Amino acid sequence: MRLPLLSPPLLLLLAAVTAATTTFRPDWNRLHGLARGRVEVKAFVTQDIPLYHNLVMKHLPGADPELVLLGQRFEELERIPLSDMTREEINALVQELGFYRKASPDEPVPPEYLRAPARPAEGAPDRADL
Repeated sequence: MRLPLLSPPLLLLLAAVTAATTTFRPDWNRLHGLARGRVEVKAFVTQDIPLYHNLVMKHLPGADPELVLLGQRFEELERIPLSDMTREEINALVQELGFYRKASPDEPVPPEYLRAPARPAEGAPDRADL
């Protein structure tokens, strides 16, 4: 029995496909959490940020996601990277920082939380009249 002769380009393509399928084996354990961070942050941004009072999202193309805390005069106080955090961890962090979470985006904010999470400086007199 005679085998059909394959043309050289087809034979080369068959050899390349065979070599590629036998030599490349991705390390799935290494790739496991690669996209998780961005997906978790995106879920937080789209679903959770609208529920927080005084929490605003600014999109900067190509920048790693981070929470930038600003003072009352809009001076930068701290930057917290969010890439490696889960959605639950980000929510816990934001609530720990004192941001008020509403039940729905259009729910009114109680008066005591209108300036939250801003806190008066240590030893500063209460200036509720301002």
